[in-house]
Amino acid sequence: MDMAKDLRGRKASAARPLRLAAATATAGLLLMLTACQDDGADRADDGQASIVAPGRPGEKSRTLTPEQAAKAKPDDSPNAADHAYVQRMIEHHRQALTMSALAPERAAADPVKRLAERISAGQKPEIGAMQKWLALHPAPAAGSGTTAPAHGHDHGSMPGMATEQQLKELSDARGADFDRLFLKLMTAHHEGALTMAGEALAGGNNPAVEEMANEVVATQSAEIHRMRAMG
Repeated sequence: MDMAKDLRGRKASAARPLRLAAATATAGLLLMLTACQDDGADRADDGQASIVAPGRPGEKSRTLTPEQAAKAKPDDSPNAADHAYVQRMIEHHRQALTMSALAPERAAADPVKRLAERISAGQKPEIGAMQKWLALHPAPAAGSGTTAPAHGHDHGSMPGMATEQQLKELSDARGADFDRLFLKLMTAHHEGALTMAGEALAGGNNPAVEEMANEVVATQSAEIHRMRAMG
């Protein structure tokens, strides 16, 4: 019995330092976590979360409230150049679809037919995207001083647009004659689209319009190269 008590006493004595060490380690870990939380949380004086805005080279960072950060955000609202581009490009694309729709029955070369098909497949969704953009961003009312230029009844002034006479000639053409005229008119049409996209990129302000213009530049530049190789 005395031996058993002695063993239990030794085990208890050995366990006490282990429990003490564990408790000390746990307390230290909690203190470290608390310190990390206190140091890592950016808070404004009123207790609200704040945002650290990096300064320009040589300048210190600034701590802003969410309200201040929202006000500091650049204004990307559409301007007159954005509205003009979208309105005009919808009509520009529509003429390309009209011209492409003639190819299946009139073109002689399969590459011309496939090109017309690709143009239709690419520009129809782009028209839809631009129409949705206009619905979200209606043009300012007349007299506001920021109204986009009115081109609704002057589509012929847009770069690259085919005239009514040219469209009639294309519609009347067949076979190799159609192929040559289609490639000639569509190349000029695409070049006009690049001009319009460049104007939007230079004078516009809205990121969505910039993205649409860049897509036009990328897609139609590639198609111009393809048409020149075919012609």
